[in-house]
Amino acid sequence: MAQHPEPPKADRPEPRLGPRPLPLHLATANLMLLSSLAVWPIAKDGLSYWNPHLQPRLGSLLPSLASVDPNEFTAALISAGLARIGAMTGGMQRYRRHGRRRDLPDPPVFWREGSSRVLAYGEAGMPVLLVPSLVNRAYVLDLAEGQSLARWLPGQGMRPFLLDWGDPGEAEQRFDLATYIARIRRALQQIKRETGQVPILLGYCMGGNLALAAALTAPDDVAALALLATPWDFHAGGTHQAALVQALAPALVPAAAEDGQAPPMLEVDTLQGFFWALDPFTALKKFTQFAAMPEGSEAERRFVAMEDWLNDGVPLAGPVARECLLGWYGENQPVARRWLIDGQPVLPQNWRKPTLVVLPERDKLVPKEGAAALLAQIPQASRLDAPSGHIGMVVGPRAESGLWQPLAAWLNTAVPQAEKHLPANKKRAVRVRATKVQA
Repeated sequence: MAQHPEPPKADRPEPRLGPRPLPLHLATANLMLLSSLAVWPIAKDGLSYWNPHLQPRLGSLLPSLASVDPNEFTAALISAGLARIGAMTGGMQRYRRHGRRRDLPDPPVFWREGSSRVLAYGEAGMPVLLVPSLVNRAYVLDLAEGQSLARWLPGQGMRPFLLDWGDPGEAEQRFDLATYIARIRRALQQIKRETGQVPILLGYCMGGNLALAAALTAPDDVAALALLATPWDFHAGGTHQAALVQALAPALVPAAAEDGQAPPMLEVDTLQGFFWALDPFTALKKFTQFAAMPEGSEAERRFVAMEDWLNDGVPLAGPVARECLLGWYGENQPVARRWLIDGQPVLPQNWRKPTLVVLPERDKLVPKEGAAALLAQIPQASRLDAPSGHIGMVVGPRAESGLWQPLAAWLNTAVPQAEKHLPANKKRAVRVRATKVQA
């Protein structure tokens, strides 16, 4: 067989860090095997401490377990477990060595402030400011060719602007939620000045909470509001998540700053550990499936693109981490009307402009019941059920039909034509300013 020399090291992409945190995912897979070995003798004898929903399945297995040879069954169990772990690690190695890297060029930068920037997509149409979460990169809304809501919307009469938070700099490390929300308001004002139109505000996940608060504190700068998988009742539909955060928060949340220093941040691997805890066997399942995907397939391309984004996290400013983990998840402050911005509670019922609340059908991160709590509170709220999960809703194979198209239809009708533009004399002034900025 001919030997093919490896390409020079400089031409090879660096191995990926993910899936993060890698040691935790590997330990979980090994725990699956060890726990199976430990529990089956107990199950064989009919003794059970299983969850009630597993009891019927155990009952159907008992007749078969009673007649098996213990040594043979143990050997078979070890073989099956090792095969599953081998498939998972094979998928992980394939992913870590994959040659695909995101290569979409950035669009023009419309506005900057601190470590944040607003990227401009399109040159005409109704302006829409897209606000992502603070804990993941903004490019989930511009992930890859064919997986970019931001690049698709201009063909539907929209002019998207994507708020890319960036990594927290020296200033942002001291930010709380109110400071980030004030940055959204300034971005909205800049878009309004330079386009001559009052923009629509779209928030995704945690970005929806920030967008709602920005809209309530600057209603004249927001024409309508779209909230995608935005949590509100943090104790609804996912009580295990709230209990988990309450148990882990004392160890996870960074301490307050001392002696004028910047507060410690919540690091990426710690955040990823929280997401792991929501479904510890996710990596085992998805990398086993990835190992079996045909090379060069569309499924492989999508998996790598999404996984790269998932592992490209952003540290969270310490004050924000305390507000979110302790205030939102721990105390459920939004529902209790105790989430305060500039001393005032964030009250969805005070937002009286058109609003779209998007609920993914299979969302493990934001339970549907917790996001649906906004529907009853916002007077002009419409509902859209997206047939996917939290991330698949935006970038999955069914994203265009399940979310993008109905979202665009709503965006095009949310704001009456007569209200889309500022007065003509103001638009003329805006065009002059915009020309000076570009010059």
